[in-house]
Amino acid sequence: MNKLKAVITGVGGYVPDYVLDNEELSHMVDTSDEWIMTRVGIKERRILKGEGLGTGYMAEKAVAQLLERTGAAPESIDCLIVSTTTPDYKFPSTASLVLGRLGLVNAFAFDVSAACCGFLYTLDLATSMIVSGRYKRVIVVGADKMSSIVNYNDRQTCVLFGDGAGAVLVEGTEEEGIGMQNSFLRTDGQGYPYLHMVAGGSVMPSTKENIGTELHDIHQEGPAVFRYAVTAMADDVREILNMNQLTVDDIDWVFPHEANYRIIEAVAKRAEIPLEKAVINIDRYGNTSAATIPLALWDKEAELKKGDSLVFTAFGAGFVHGASYYKWAYDGAKRAEKK
Repeated sequence: MNKLKAVITGVGGYVPDYVLDNEELSHMVDTSDEWIMTRVGIKERRILKGEGLGTGYMAEKAVAQLLERTGAAPESIDCLIVSTTTPDYKFPSTASLVLGRLGLVNAFAFDVSAACCGFLYTLDLATSMIVSGRYKRVIVVGADKMSSIVNYNDRQTCVLFGDGAGAVLVEGTEEEGIGMQNSFLRTDGQGYPYLHMVAGGSVMPSTKENIGTELHDIHQEGPAVFRYAVTAMADDVREILNMNQLTVDDIDWVFPHEANYRIIEAVAKRAEIPLEKAVINIDRYGNTSAATIPLALWDKEAELKKGDSLVFTAFGAGFVHGASYYKWAYDGAKRAEKK
């Protein structure tokens, strides 16, 4: 009997209809299309509008599409994990709300908080669950409503972020040559001063004095984050290649966290990866945090072929970072027709 492996058997995604482009942003804050494109390479981002709509709404849409496209019955799912920095509520978990709305009656659900690296970490967790043999179908969601924690008076950060959700179905197989091969995941633990949100947690609970202040918005030290992100992601890509005795020539596609076009460009240069191998959609979606990699898979699915060698890499607040090596499990063109 061959060793059980974890494979992605389908992808679903959702981005809101509302497009916030650079022209509109230039009327909200002191910026311009030229300034934004030169520094971060983002043309537009999707923003979730509507009273009472949060991360769970987008996650539900992505999972519903995933179930439809894969033909997986809701009752066949064993576990649903939502990776997010912007949950609907402190409790209950966003995953539990999505599970209830979609009728996943035989599954358990929980959230993972690992910032922009959340999908990468959670996919590795789902892999362990599948290869243990205890679970047959696990859904992994990366979803964030970043607009809910952005200060639209801060031109350094408000230009970066968008909203969206991506989901994958992870199952087991004994087939050789496909599926998750391995991961290299790390946490620096020193990143708080450079990327954080001060209020809203147990150290500084929300009060009538701090609600509506910048303490509830993203704080980012851009130059420091840039340096850490480039170094970590490039080094992690090289590490995962070395772990698998691969060269860049052996890799078909690299899926980097879509934080900033200049970061992706610098990572590719430092890791000696041809930029044309990097899957990039930040120009259309902005930084959607945990959703960036699954949304890139959603966009790229039609071009992916069974056996393609993929590298995922991400970096986020904490600092959290890592890379994974994955062999794609199906020809995506037919599945993507159901998009």
